[in-house]
Amino acid sequence: MDEREWLTERFQQHRSHLRGVAYRMLGSVSEADDALQEAWLRVRDRDPGTVENMQGWLTTVVGRVCLNMLRSRRARREDLTDVHVPDPIVSLGQSGDPEQEALVAESVGLALLVVLDALSPAERLAFVLHDVFAVPFADIATVLDRSEAAAQQLASRARRRVQGCPEPDGDLARQREVVDAFFAASRDGDFDALVAILDPGVELRIDGGTLREEASLTLRGAEAVAAHTATYSKLFPFVTPALVNGAAGAVVAPRERLFSVMAFTVTHGKITQIDALVDPERLAQLDLLIPPPARAEDHHELERGRRAADDPGGCGARRAGPTCPLSPRG
Repeated sequence: MDEREWLTERFQQHRSHLRGVAYRMLGSVSEADDALQEAWLRVRDRDPGTVENMQGWLTTVVGRVCLNMLRSRRARREDLTDVHVPDPIVSLGQSGDPEQEALVAESVGLALLVVLDALSPAERLAFVLHDVFAVPFADIATVLDRSEAAAQQLASRARRRVQGCPEPDGDLARQREVVDAFFAASRDGDFDALVAILDPGVELRIDGGTLREEASLTLRGAEAVAAHTATYSKLFPFVTPALVNGAAGAVVAPRERLFSVMAFTVTHGKITQIDALVDPERLAQLDLLIPPPARAEDHHELERGRRAADDPGGCGARRAGPTCPLSPRG
């Protein structure tokens, strides 16, 4: 085996990890894949004998590529005012792709990715590489071409922003109950029930892209969000429960055509954030196989089975989460 073949094997060995790094940096699955391709082009001719920590080295290479992509993206978006919802990682339970399943298992909430989108590229890199993937600040400083102290300060600023993001409830079954109650109230046109299930400071973000630009908006406050949500009550029959970035969410697919992916952040039994992607171009890239709508009784039976699996002892214990909200799930 020559050096190129050996390096190719090592790169593939760490590919899932590197894809997770790129997704947290970019919030886009397609851009994450582009970043890995660019990183490979940069490292393929390097002498692997000079590398002591292969995963650490590849992580910094991917980080540098993502940093450049973030800077380029920010320049392109300077004149745009529409809402941006990061690419969702959606699981309907039928994926057979191990790499996709790994990304689903290690995905993080869209609400957190929205917070990261508000950071500067340098802040995002310093936080993601250090706090999530334990890259030393000395290596981060080299990528940023700044001092180690400056890299630490960037991570600290980002950390304060991330800590202000609502932390989702750890009980997935409880999340699903709240999301189901939201859709039931929307179906019934029950404004009071909608307001009751929403946190007073709830935020709704809808990204329609360029093809549905008129749909893009940001709303804050339970009454404003409830009033807007009630306008979509006729879509309830086409809602399919899904895992969206590891949390209870839904896809909306009239006539089995994907119209929207909705991510919910549930904190202390209330919905604190809703992120909806309705951009037809980006939805098409998800390549989801939409199942036929389930009968109501089938859905209730499935939910009972999910609760039993999540809580076999019947004690309702919550699963402890990682220290860093962006860390890969163990």
